[in-house]
Amino acid sequence: MSDPDVTPFDQIPEHFAEGLRNPSVQPVEPRPAATIVLLRDSDAGLQVLLMHRNRSAGFVPGAYVFPGGRVDASDAAESVLAYVDGLTLDEAADRLELVDGDPPAIAFYLAALREAFEETGILVGHNVRDEELATAAEDERVNATRDQLMEDRISFAQVLEELECRIDGASVEYLAHWITPLPEPRRYDTRFFVAKVREGATPIVDAREMTDAVWITPDAAVARSDEGTLPMIFPTIKTIEQLRDYGTTDEALAALAGRAVRTIMPTMVITESGITLELDEDEE
Repeated sequence: MSDPDVTPFDQIPEHFAEGLRNPSVQPVEPRPAATIVLLRDSDAGLQVLLMHRNRSAGFVPGAYVFPGGRVDASDAAESVLAYVDGLTLDEAADRLELVDGDPPAIAFYLAALREAFEETGILVGHNVRDEELATAAEDERVNATRDQLMEDRISFAQVLEELECRIDGASVEYLAHWITPLPEPRRYDTRFFVAKVREGATPIVDAREMTDAVWITPDAAVARSDEGTLPMIFPTIKTIEQLRDYGTTDEALAALAGRAVRTIMPTMVITESGITLELDEDEE
């Protein structure tokens, strides 16, 4: 049985592992990134969506991850913000404690939602009739729009316009803040968010990056991680552990609303079998 807190070397790109063994004198500046935990209710209880990265992925190949990626300057464009209700620039800045940030705090929220749509085909929002949208796996028009976005033929603002989508910013809760440890050659300053989707929402799997999509309860995810059958990196495991005490999505979102979020930058430790992270006692 593998240690779930250790990422084996075979799940780390060779150039990445080499950079850890021989770190540069000057630490790499972390890039802004955003991740979102999509939640749904089911007969089994609250479930989270995990995507399985393929073995050729440049970052954590073979691991189960939440949708997410880098924050782009365009994520805070006025054309995108025109489709956002319930969240202002100042409110986002206060919640993330990122006043005068570059990019602005609200860009992290929108990047998380954009990445969720790109990687899962699920657009967190509703149409002009206040109905939740079909996913890309359920509607060819939605999937075609998603393809155009991924190929940079249209912007996220144009996606929202095409699908007549409004985003309720107040329904997206801030969950965690992780910064990649100093020795890593790829570093990210990542804000984690959480949002609810309807019970039957079906994700799409894009073979360019993923091989599988799994809806799973937090307890089952932790158990499979312990067994070694659901490989996840440290921040993913710790984030899922935060959700184990909630029975429903509404309960989780209510508990997370306004809750203090501490910045976590673990210490990296290289072991014989792989890489693990250690937290300070006040971060546990």
